Amino acid sequence: MDDDTRGARWEQRTELPLAVASLVFLASYAIRVLAPGLTEPWQDFALAVLLASWLLFAVNYAVLWRLSGQGHRFVRRHLLDTVVLILPLLRPLRIVKVYEAVQRRHGKPRLALHARVIAYSGLATVLLGFAGALAVYQQERGAPGASMKTFGDAVWWTCATLTTVGYGDITPVTPMGRLIAVGMMAIGLALLGAVTGTFASWLLQSFSREDDERPPGS
Repeated sequence: MDDDTRGARWEQRTELPLAVASLVFLASYAIRVLAPGLTEPWQDFALAVLLASWLLFAVNYAVLWRLSGQGHRFVRRHLLDTVVLILPLLRPLRIVKVYEAVQRRHGKPRLALHARVIAYSGLATVLLGFAGALAVYQQERGAPGASMKTFGDAVWWTCATLTTVGYGDITPVTPMGRLIAVGMMAIGLALLGAVTGTFASWLLQSFSREDDERPPGS
């Protein structure tokens, strides 16, 4: 059995567990940010879960690297795994791949390509938006001159940022908060472009199909 086949089998077996780990990570992070008043044992438990999830992703990355036999080329060919390992806030993206993992076990995906792109982009927007709101709120709350007073403010700011509206009524003031904002802007542009481009392509294909099916001279 070659290394590529072993790596593919490993990915198939770990796809769902890693997706569950992503949800657990997001829930633990939310607890630490939104429930600072919890007793110390619960806060420590949430932190331990966060570290355990990172360790799980690190082990998965190391195993995939070992099985691939690709050396430094592995990083370029597994960008999602690399980014998820370095930037924990992007870890919820793993959840988006669950549908593909399930469908691989049941044959051909039931959704068309355009529908899948739009569905994946929408789910990724919700997950990354929630994670981004948690991250920026953690940095901004209590900061001098901060306009982001509550988590609701953070969610509002995230929606305005991801949709590239940018009302400007709430803005990050801390260096880390602004760095997160830059990432959210880039993600918003990428996801918005993916959705609008896919929708436009679907419309063009639909109209082209109607023209092809129309009788000559009609």
